[in-house]
Amino acid sequence: MTDWIKENGKAVFAGGKGSFEDAARVASQCSCFSEDCEDELVCDDAISCYNCRYRRWTATSFECMKR
Repeated sequence: MTDWIKENGKAVFAGGKGSFEDAARVASQCSCFSEDCEDELVCDDAISCYNCRYRRWTATSFECMKR
């Protein structure tokens, strides 16, 4: 599976909002991962794109601001 797709020139996570295992795997390999503030954490995995301060939610997924 491709982890990222291009939408309007932006890197959007291909797994959407429910691919917890894939989001954790991608974040564990990312040198830019930085945990967001506690109020913004959305999953139990400590290291996950879903908990990263550089993700911006879209209607169906999120955009990575560091990619």
